[in-house]
Amino acid sequence: MHRAACAPASTAPVTHAAAPAARAGDASAVAQFYRTVAPILKEHCYDCHGGGVTKADFAFDELTSRDDLLGQPEFWLKVLRNTRSHLMPPPGESTPTAVQQAALENWIVTGAFGLDPAQPDPGHITVRRLNRTDYRNTIRDLVGTEFDSEHALAADDIGYGFDHIGDVLSLSPMRMEKLIAAAQSIARVGVPAEPTAISEFFALGKAFLTDDGTKNGDPMSFYQEKTVARTFTTTIAGDYRVIMATSVDGTGNPDPATCSGTVFCDGKEVYTQDYAWADCMFFTNERTVRLEPGDHKLEFRLKPLDPALKQRGKMDLKLVWMQLVGPLERKAWAPAPGYERFFSRPRPPEAPAERRDYAREVLGRFAVKAYRRPITDALLDRLVALAENVYSSPGTTFETGISRAIVAILASPRFLFRFEEGEPAAAGARTAPVDEYSLASRLSYFLWSTMPDDALVKLASTGSLRKNLPAEVRRMLADPKCSAFIENFSGQWLLSREVAHVAVNRQIVLAREGIKPPEPVRRGFGPRVAVPTDLTPDERAALKGEVETYFGHVVRENRPVLELIDSDYAFLNQTLATYYGLPADTAKGPEMRRITLSVDDPRGGGVITMGSTLAVTSNPTRTSPVKRGKWILENILGAPAPPPPPAVPSLEASEKSLGGRAPTQREVLAKHREDPLCASCHNRMDPLGLALENFNALGLYRTQELDQPIDSAGELFSGEPFKNVRELKRILTTSHAREFYATLTEKIMIYALGRGVEYYDIPALDKIVARLEQNGGQFSDLLMGVIESAPFQQRRITP
Repeated sequence: MHRAACAPASTAPVTHAAAPAARAGDASAVAQFYRTVAPILKEHCYDCHGGGVTKADFAFDELTSRDDLLGQPEFWLKVLRNTRSHLMPPPGESTPTAVQQAALENWIVTGAFGLDPAQPDPGHITVRRLNRTDYRNTIRDLVGTEFDSEHALAADDIGYGFDHIGDVLSLSPMRMEKLIAAAQSIARVGVPAEPTAISEFFALGKAFLTDDGTKNGDPMSFYQEKTVARTFTTTIAGDYRVIMATSVDGTGNPDPATCSGTVFCDGKEVYTQDYAWADCMFFTNERTVRLEPGDHKLEFRLKPLDPALKQRGKMDLKLVWMQLVGPLERKAWAPAPGYERFFSRPRPPEAPAERRDYAREVLGRFAVKAYRRPITDALLDRLVALAENVYSSPGTTFETGISRAIVAILASPRFLFRFEEGEPAAAGARTAPVDEYSLASRLSYFLWSTMPDDALVKLASTGSLRKNLPAEVRRMLADPKCSAFIENFSGQWLLSREVAHVAVNRQIVLAREGIKPPEPVRRGFGPRVAVPTDLTPDERAALKGEVETYFGHVVRENRPVLELIDSDYAFLNQTLATYYGLPADTAKGPEMRRITLSVDDPRGGGVITMGSTLAVTSNPTRTSPVKRGKWILENILGAPAPPPPPAVPSLEASEKSLGGRAPTQREVLAKHREDPLCASCHNRMDPLGLALENFNALGLYRTQELDQPIDSAGELFSGEPFKNVRELKRILTTSHAREFYATLTEKIMIYALGRGVEYYDIPALDKIVARLEQNGGQFSDLLMGVIESAPFQQRRITP
């Protein structure tokens, strides 16, 4: 039998470090192994891994040296995971008693791992670069500018299922060039170049409405007279510039129709332009008007120049946007938008020494926020010198010099990376708490994906953050910025990010259930077109929103985390209710609403049967029980299957071997499992995936496929039978609650730390799981368990 089929599985990649040096107590650990652990392994494991049998190419009775027993922590971590998740011993074999399992686990942690739970090892933390989400949010809170990091910066690499793992967040020369360009762009847009600026009033054509408010200026036909208007308010008398942008869209052959467009301000004509046929041509016009303080009505009137001309085709004039700029006199300009964010005075001082001191004040305040901790005088001196060198040049403003120094701050490793420091450590100590500035950053980037706010920094500066940790966490969860954690964690753990671009062919999927595609429809004057075969943008948004709203409810309402698997409620909006085929009055409007489910609802609550989860674990034209089962093993039970061996036959080969008819997925997988190479893993995955066969690749409920009734019954790899997915959920929340607690704890720990979990994290993880079991599994116990844990609170002392 191939090694992958039986080798102990792990929930995440592990690093294979060299065997640790000899430790005090090694002899005792070895003796304890032979006295306590070896008899347990002989009784329950030797049928496959001892006494001359070496399935998966290893046998426990061949572990004879100190290095065999104590020098392979990653190996023993896999043994620990497999026995805890009931993968080993396999069903039908003798299983260790609770006392034996506890003895085995205790020896693995204290002996094989060499850990002292009373003095936990916080593990390594790689210096982490801000990923695209962190960068965008930090710029928003620091500079007040919305920066499109998704398009301006390359995608971040993924590690352990998340995109902010320190070990994979590299900084290539090309990415550094992009980040420098981003810093320049952000400073140019976000930092005012002068204390005052001309005011601008801007509105899209869609904001200009007819008198009855039913129509707007996008688009207007050449053949119909139409007037749209919008009111602007001015506070200062002066000359204002009216700028209008229009476009003409005349598809097809040239059309003889012409029209005029006239702009009126308070009923007085400002200017008129005539328009003729053009193909997507853009026009701009501007005029100056004198305005007094108050409300002013700007109108745009379209008038056909030949009203008797019969319409031949589409001829549209669009009012793209209109802008009112002024007063034009500089003395009447208002303070520049956002000026007070950076500058504490209306204008900079004139005297060089006072100006330098003011630059020091401005840059010092900004740099402390950007670097998320106090800075040295030497560093501040360099920033001030850079600003002074710029603003001392003729024709350059003080603000421009500050902006140039801010570019240097935003391009600095101190901003781009999350450097951490520790509190003073006791002599000989191997660990120390991270300092409170580092703790503030860990909290804010964990729960908000952005920099610490003023409240966190103030507590850190006075050494009071740890004392007020529970209250601060509650405050942070109540803040709207917590939506970043909800969206980013659930989007990656539950794959709801993927629903934005997953490919699904609606017509082929439904055809497997005997549902014919709808007839083509006609829209306007165009030809009949087929209904889109893919998911619509509104459907994709609703499917993603369902996951985020549900997970956010569990987080913010401190619900038991087992409700993520099963509950009697769901969140729907009108789009999603229609998508699921529910009655029209189930949910109305675009907002997600909590809906109480009936006891016989076939879908039930929980993330496993959400449309997003079901769609992203399917193929474009059919379901994939293998993908779905694999996802449950990895993300719910923490018992992932190993990758398939190279020579494994494809499912398509199994399907062809069943003859000319189209077989069900259950039949295909049954044939596939006849190959011993495939059976060991598919026996674990397939029943879980087949339990979801009542939901097609769109995530819609069904009762048959290919004119055959769907059988969703099965048996879990640990031996529990179930008839359908509702019974499977019940088993998962009762018999396998601990596995889910452990899996979710690991996922959130990985997300919080930005690294994978290792063998030395087991005591911290076990402590959190025990807390969940004791207190009913509330989310707050999970969250505070992670935040209060040694890996989150402490750091190793590096020689």
